[in-house]
Amino acid sequence: MRRMGVALSMAVCACAVMLAQQGGQNAGQAAAPAQSQAQKLAEKPKPPIRPNDAGAPVPTRADMLRGAYGPYRENNDLLYYHLDIRVDPEKKSIGGKNTIRFRMLKDGDRIQLDLTDKLNIDKILLGPEFSKTAPLKYERDGSAVFVDFPHLLRAGQVVSIDFYYSGNPAELGRFGGITFKKDASGHDWINTACEGDGASVWWPNKDQWRDEVESMDLSVAIPSGLVDVSNGKFVSKTDLGDGYTRWDWHISYPINNYDVSLNIGNYVHFADKYGDQPLDFYALPEDLDKAKAQFPQAKGMMEAFTHYFGEYPFIKDGYKLIEAPYTGMEHQSAVTYGNLFKNGYYGHDWTGVGVSPRFDFIIIHESGHEWFGNSITAVDPADMWLHEGWDTYLESLYVEYRWGKADAIKYLSGYRPKIYNLRPIVAERGVNAEPTEDQYFKGALMLNTLRSVVNDDAKWFALIKGLYQHFKYQTIQTEDVVAYFNLHTGMNLTPIFNQYLRHTRIPRLELLFSQTPGGESPDMVMYKWDADEENFAMPVRIGTPEHWQIIRPTTKWQWMKTPLTKDEFQVATDLYYIDVNKQ
Repeated sequence: MRRMGVALSMAVCACAVMLAQQGGQNAGQAAAPAQSQAQKLAEKPKPPIRPNDAGAPVPTRADMLRGAYGPYRENNDLLYYHLDIRVDPEKKSIGGKNTIRFRMLKDGDRIQLDLTDKLNIDKILLGPEFSKTAPLKYERDGSAVFVDFPHLLRAGQVVSIDFYYSGNPAELGRFGGITFKKDASGHDWINTACEGDGASVWWPNKDQWRDEVESMDLSVAIPSGLVDVSNGKFVSKTDLGDGYTRWDWHISYPINNYDVSLNIGNYVHFADKYGDQPLDFYALPEDLDKAKAQFPQAKGMMEAFTHYFGEYPFIKDGYKLIEAPYTGMEHQSAVTYGNLFKNGYYGHDWTGVGVSPRFDFIIIHESGHEWFGNSITAVDPADMWLHEGWDTYLESLYVEYRWGKADAIKYLSGYRPKIYNLRPIVAERGVNAEPTEDQYFKGALMLNTLRSVVNDDAKWFALIKGLYQHFKYQTIQTEDVVAYFNLHTGMNLTPIFNQYLRHTRIPRLELLFSQTPGGESPDMVMYKWDADEENFAMPVRIGTPEHWQIIRPTTKWQWMKTPLTKDEFQVATDLYYIDVNKQ
């Protein structure tokens, strides 16, 4: 009923007059139906507003230097890193070099790299393909490092440099960036976790998301007796003869800089398999029994996500789950874990609906990032919902695979009280902007809404698997996902994506009931969407759970006949993340 003829327009006008005369009241005293899970949760009070949800901070100069993909970033394409370092727990220091290989995309004599100004640049040398051995000149602007070459580099030319550095990195951010700790038995325990703060807090690199190396080597020298567990496939360990041992790892796939990880400690190893895929687990000796009881959940995770999206994306590098002294992070092929070896989130019911205690939230969530976040990576942090919204939705798919769709919907509905809708999910690009935490929960509920819009589970699962397979090992942005959905559904879903991602409000379904004089129930309901997107037109299920029917509201009034009273008339709010206003 998107287009109304003259007679229909007159009927709508008559209905409006009747409503005005009757004050919107309807007859009938039928008992109100049972509330949906979404309605129950909507009545719960929200926790205090998180600062990051209240508003985006004004970008600093450092944010702009790191976030902008300027002329000295875009003129080159990363090919390879070899990070070769020594870590001294006693001095809490780090030092060594990063060999950086890149291809010039444009003629130029300067590139931009990054290293925190808390660490020293010892020298930067041209690679062995050049005869010149004098150190390269550079300029520092905070953490930005502008490296100058003595002659013009031509487009297409492959260049390597050795970037030597040293010093004592500062601990900062939620997880410390790089931390030097002791475990309960007094052994050194050193870990990195630097997604928000940037990998340049502990090693020199091109510290942005758009450009990833194609492969990487890691060489980490640490005091003998300790173990380093890093990304990629274990290659070898070598006794250096001075009390240190070097651990060598090779990464065969593109990797985001913040995923590069050190985990140095008194680790013990045990293993399992999912088919032919090794699953390697690392824990402290005192936690080994608890890890052996908890870490096998990784096998069920692997089974579920392989079912929905295809094979584990980093087969050559393997899958590792590593105990860490913080909650956990999605380091590629080296997922870190600190959830106290308990189900839920730190032992709590994370979504508050009784489903979370069945599984370990950190194992499932952080491992899900291997598909969305690591294999598929956002071009800019502004689009980080492509990591977090998708991965939160993957949690519900794990629930659905194990316990069925009803529990998955229930689990997702439990996220509603965590959403604030105070600023858009997609942040400003090019300024290293951190999006609101709504990206997790609102992003997942939007995807569940889109599943209901597609209204065919076979098509839905083929769609999301196809999207993953199409974009794996790439950096993408929101527009790429929207275009893929539009193409492969044959629907214009752009207004729906825009409403949820680029506006603060969620769509509200306006329902206006009318009844004929003397009638026992309404015989007409008017309906429309209240949304920011002018062309917002999302189908929605209405009626009763036993007899749902789909209507197709737009932002213009339409009407339909109904035998239901206002209280009997329901909207499937568990299947769509929307507000409903019944009058």
